[in-house]
Amino acid sequence: MKPGCRACLVLASALALVLLPGRGATAGPPTVQLRESIDRALQALADPDLRKGIRTRERRAALRGIANEAFDFEEMTKRALARHWHGRTPAEQKEFVQLFADLMERSYVSTLELYAGEKIRYAGESVEGEQATVRTKIVTKQGTEIPVDYRMHWRGDRWLVYDVVIEGISLVANYRSQFNAIIQTSTYQELVARMKTKVVSVAEGTKEKGAALKP
Repeated sequence: MKPGCRACLVLASALALVLLPGRGATAGPPTVQLRESIDRALQALADPDLRKGIRTRERRAALRGIANEAFDFEEMTKRALARHWHGRTPAEQKEFVQLFADLMERSYVSTLELYAGEKIRYAGESVEGEQATVRTKIVTKQGTEIPVDYRMHWRGDRWLVYDVVIEGISLVANYRSQFNAIIQTSTYQELVARMKTKVVSVAEGTKEKGAALKP
């Protein structure tokens, strides 16, 4: 993976919740539901009261709540662990889903707070049964366009994102490669330990020592 692409994966995933979609694109149900999350996130980011330092925790909790409603973290976890998922006990599966969701939510929130007016263009969507892909392009202030696809599926009564693909690079596949490498060269328990360390480092805004998981 090229330098900077890992950061781009997290950036694009986070911007999915805050970038105002371009008008004029035909929007089906997946795009409509994503737009609802976008509007809520924009309101939280623009709220002058929530932007006050003393309300940082409240603002971040609101943004994490929006991310939690827009993404299917359990499905993302299953796909990221792949064959290693089925060998885990129900308790281990539950713990890992929570760790992965916590890491994703905290990473997204820290990125959301750096939002500086980037734009997004919707290039259409395709729906096949309970699967959908929403195609977009993030436009930076320098005019560079970054293609981003959001893979979604129908769960319960809404469309949820289970993967983000930036310039052909899948967020889930990226983590799958890292998770598999750690388990293969060490143990599943070591992976869990690294996940816990990463969650704490993201929460505190510090860099952990040793090998680290990268977005």
